[in-house]
Amino acid sequence: MYVAKNSFTRYAKGFVMAERYQNYVNGAWSDASSGSVSTSTNPADLSDVIGEFQASTAGDVAAAITAAHDVKESWRRTSSLARGGYLLKAAAYLEANPEEFAQALTRECGKAILEARGEIGRAVALLQYYGVEGSNPVGSVVPSVNPEILLYTNRMPLGVVSLITPWNFPFAIPIWKMAPALVYGNTIVLKPASATPHVATLIAKMWEAVDLPAGVFNLVTGSGSAVGNELITNDKVAAISFTGSTRIGMNIAAESAKRGKRYQLEMGGKNPVIVLPDADLEQAAEITVSGAMKFSGQKCTATSRAIVVGNVMEEFTNLVVEKTNALKIGAGADPESIIVPVIDQASKDNIASMIKRGVDDGGQILAGGGVPSGADYDKGTFVEPTVINNVAADAYVACEEIFGPVLSILPAGDAENALDIANSVEYGLSAGIFTKDLNSVLDFADRIEAGVVKINGETAGLEPQVPFGGMKASSSGDREQGKAAIEFFTQTKTIYVDRSAT
Repeated sequence: MYVAKNSFTRYAKGFVMAERYQNYVNGAWSDASSGSVSTSTNPADLSDVIGEFQASTAGDVAAAITAAHDVKESWRRTSSLARGGYLLKAAAYLEANPEEFAQALTRECGKAILEARGEIGRAVALLQYYGVEGSNPVGSVVPSVNPEILLYTNRMPLGVVSLITPWNFPFAIPIWKMAPALVYGNTIVLKPASATPHVATLIAKMWEAVDLPAGVFNLVTGSGSAVGNELITNDKVAAISFTGSTRIGMNIAAESAKRGKRYQLEMGGKNPVIVLPDADLEQAAEITVSGAMKFSGQKCTATSRAIVVGNVMEEFTNLVVEKTNALKIGAGADPESIIVPVIDQASKDNIASMIKRGVDDGGQILAGGGVPSGADYDKGTFVEPTVINNVAADAYVACEEIFGPVLSILPAGDAENALDIANSVEYGLSAGIFTKDLNSVLDFADRIEAGVVKINGETAGLEPQVPFGGMKASSSGDREQGKAAIEFFTQTKTIYVDRSAT
């Protein structure tokens, strides 16, 4: 079983004891070959050191890939029902220990505890869904023109899959990638975001606890600059599933294409909502603020632009500002907190620079715009929830992803103009509309360039049994979750059996 090591580390206040965590490779816990570690801290209180984590090297990643490669055939030959059984046992393990995982998630990524509990619940649902998938058919019998030939298809796993996952959903996103990967017969190497290695370690503990065969799941921690290339270019890796920035995703696509590897990319978003004059403005404002500000906007599906049509601009804007100003700012451990710390100082600085640029380009701050002060905030990376209006459709702040609690309000002359503005950016992940008019709903659903469409609903928030993914620069096109996941994690084999030969 996993046991964290203790080590003395010097911090600003002197010597404190920090737990040292290890990689999980081939069913065993081990140190990185570098002999170096990095620390993870609580964004609500940067003096709260969660632990030390292995600063892995390319050689450590290669060893993990080799471990996954060595068992890929035995895992493929394990029945899909047995593979699904491991997922169901993992779901039961999480259900028996939900608060441990939720509290750890809140401490490391800053997420509000209610949302953290929801994320663990989502992971349970994903494991249950794909656990049951292990008992479902994956191929089909097809009629042949020759009555003596049995013609059928089967789905074959790809082999070793590298999973590169972000910090904002450090439990759910790794699970929604690895659950289908495993049940369809692949082996995996997980490289979590450097900001949330502890949560990934808890995932490894989960697989250890349910006795998943050694080598089927492997965890290596470390910086992307040190280990990312090996995860993508190693000859034993068949596919890469990545969620993160567009810049890194495009590099993964280029490197994978050179080597004939399959890749799956989920990247940025600049998600709009359109508010038509007939909308329930109270509902529209409430849902817009929720979508923009919860978890401090650190979701790829967070609402970033509100495009308002006609003479309801003033009323809608006043409602949004009122609701934004009422949001409680605080540590995620407080159940009443909505605006929690952003992940780190670099993110805080970037959000501040984006707000400043929005003002420099003519925008007007109606709420927030700065950072809160006081003993409850000074140790963390907090940002005030911010609303900006007078924003041009082509302004930088209206086109680029911010990943913070910032909402831009844009005017539109009519529904057609609003749709043009919504579609004008390079991203196409999630989008919503507020209206009571059925024709407007159907037109929007048909013409919006987004992979997820919400009608009178929040742009954030997804269900695990349906496909998820974006259009344009938000995605490589392969869908995650639901039954669509089988399309990425397997390849089709067609078999002809000529019975006349017997």
